[in-house]
Amino acid sequence: MKLLIDGDGCPVIDISINVARKFNKEAIIICDTSHDFSKYKVEKIVVSKGNDSADFIIVNKVNRGDIVVTQDYGLAAMVLSKGGHAINQNGLVYNNENIDQLLFTRHISKKVRQGGGRTKGPKKRTKDDNIRFEESLIKLFEEIGC
Repeated sequence: MKLLIDGDGCPVIDISINVARKFNKEAIIICDTSHDFSKYKVEKIVVSKGNDSADFIIVNKVNRGDIVVTQDYGLAAMVLSKGGHAINQNGLVYNNENIDQLLFTRHISKKVRQGGGRTKGPKKRTKDDNIRFEESLIKLFEEIGC
């Protein structure tokens, strides 16, 4: 079992790595060339810039029981289909009960933007968000028997 981190735009890399170490699990950061994660003493996989290029590497590397940290609903759906677990930066654990609604909401938002409308962006991240994420990630590790 390993922890894969979708490093593109991920605000919880430090927390994710620390939790993986607490459970003695491997952590891998996957990102494109526009990011520098050299300060982290974990495996890093750097891919060329491109739409979803890091996502495809993650999907190919994920195995049953692995955990993926990502904000991307589409990637989370693919992880779930391979028997993996996925969690977002706010501590939401993606599952078969919520992923369809999340994907549908993303689709509707995209349609609104394509039609010239505006959708709300994410709110400013707080310390409480980090605490909630860490607690959820620890709970997920414990639930899958790590």
